[in-house]
Amino acid sequence: MLESVKWIDAKYHRTLFVLEWIVTVLFTIEYIARIVCIKKPFKYIFSFYGIIDFLSTIPLYLSYIFAGSQVLLAIRAFRLLRVFRILKLVRFLGEASQLRRALKASRAKITVFLFAVLILSVILGTLMYLVEGDEAGFTSIPTSIYWTIVTLTTVGYGDIAPITPQGQLIATIIMLVGYGVIAVPTGIVTVEFGRQGQGKPKQPDGNNHFVHVNTQSCPTCAKEGHRDDADFCYKCGGKL
Repeated sequence: MLESVKWIDAKYHRTLFVLEWIVTVLFTIEYIARIVCIKKPFKYIFSFYGIIDFLSTIPLYLSYIFAGSQVLLAIRAFRLLRVFRILKLVRFLGEASQLRRALKASRAKITVFLFAVLILSVILGTLMYLVEGDEAGFTSIPTSIYWTIVTLTTVGYGDIAPITPQGQLIATIIMLVGYGVIAVPTGIVTVEFGRQGQGKPKQPDGNNHFVHVNTQSCPTCAKEGHRDDADFCYKCGGKL
């Protein structure tokens, strides 16, 4: 992204190049270490994350064989999807008003959703930068990401606009996706607001008494639905 900004690339090209090699070497070591450590390496290699890890590692090596293969570096944005596993551990507990509890309970879902939108904006912005270029005003990847976010949110300043048929097709898809981007957070909060109105969820215990449960995730197995007074996961026994 920084290399696509001309003045940054002109001033720090060598530094960025060295950092790119450091990152690539670290990715390569991690990829090889995963294959060596796990019991079923082929299952990881051909999995979604395995393919993404591989495609994130090879672009710099390929750049010495095939010209223009650096564009594959944008695939590294997919590696950010791993953060989803961490976000699942967020608790949805609140003690304030009904609306406040609803917003608090849906913050993790909204955060995951906004993070997905951010990744989508980076990927589509990079694609628009490659398709349109300087002539249409897409002078750098950050500028293209800015245009993507403006289009996704249906703001449409009009300061930048695609001029090629391919770019206009991508812009049309982004506009249609924008309607869903607006609707999803509203739906998440509305559902949680309705749940808060019905009180905390309950489940029967061993004595046929109903006890309150929450949406806390087990850090070991990610299982939800634990009792409020639980110290250990009811599925794997891990400490909560």
